[in-house]
Amino acid sequence: MIRILALLLLAPLQAVAFTLDMPANATLVVEEVVGLDSYAMPTAAWTPAGLPVLTGTGEVRSQAWRVTALGLTTLQLLKPLTNQLTEAGFEVLFTCTADACGGFDFRFATPVLPAPAMHVDLGDYRFVATRRTVDGAVELLSLLASRSSSAGFIQIIRVGAADSAPVAAADAPAVCGVAPTPAPDGNLSQSLEDQGRFILTGLVFQTGSAQLGDASVMSLQDLADYLIANPDRTVALVGHTDSVGSLDGNIALSKRRAGSVLERLVTTYDIPRRQLDAQGMGYLSPVATNLTEDGREANRRVEVIITSTQ
Repeated sequence: MIRILALLLLAPLQAVAFTLDMPANATLVVEEVVGLDSYAMPTAAWTPAGLPVLTGTGEVRSQAWRVTALGLTTLQLLKPLTNQLTEAGFEVLFTCTADACGGFDFRFATPVLPAPAMHVDLGDYRFVATRRTVDGAVELLSLLASRSSSAGFIQIIRVGAADSAPVAAADAPAVCGVAPTPAPDGNLSQSLEDQGRFILTGLVFQTGSAQLGDASVMSLQDLADYLIANPDRTVALVGHTDSVGSLDGNIALSKRRAGSVLERLVTTYDIPRRQLDAQGMGYLSPVATNLTEDGREANRRVEVIITSTQ
């Protein structure tokens, strides 16, 4: 893993203890405390040269929270917490969302508590890095938010001197969602033109099922817009799975899921069938290790690839 490092040995925090007020409908799922360790907090987006980080050494506290509410955006999850941090004297060093962070590369280059405690949708997450200094005492604190179809997830990592104060506690009013919001759009057109492929984000399938959820998906709208603007282009939708189960079963499931996406493009977005094909690779083309839940989640995807030759 390539990282661009800045090292910071943190001074004691005795007089600057701080506890975030989490919404009342948030539940602490897991907390890990390491008395003396280091945390490499990202301070910029992923680049081919690596991930710029600020590394702090001291007590590292990591929490994963689940917020039970439908339709919450990652901005709704983090904005109240970011406001608390700035009011307490923290400086926001860096903030980004999914594709702007670096997508897959950023997600797997920074520490994340394991699923199911912390769920991260590779196409729909938000990150905030903060720092404050009071009388020479320095504290680093990062926030990472993502969501599933039924809940929001927030990870908090703080590094500093040992402190009895919790990182966060559910003392604030409940936060409520609005109508479900699609995952943020990536630069689909540029990725297809430059790389010939793009991972469609925001797709929701029931476990073991090829039925595509009813919610609108921004990446499908982007793909439809691209195909309408380029009527001579043809693409293949390629389903992928994790390595749980047999190869034949996974190939069949991944092809059915790709077929569901094809049908959605035809019936909802009026894309001609002649521009589309659906295939399945099963677990033969992973983008991450299948040894972890996060890796298996990343491998369960549908990609679009250009099949035109001109």
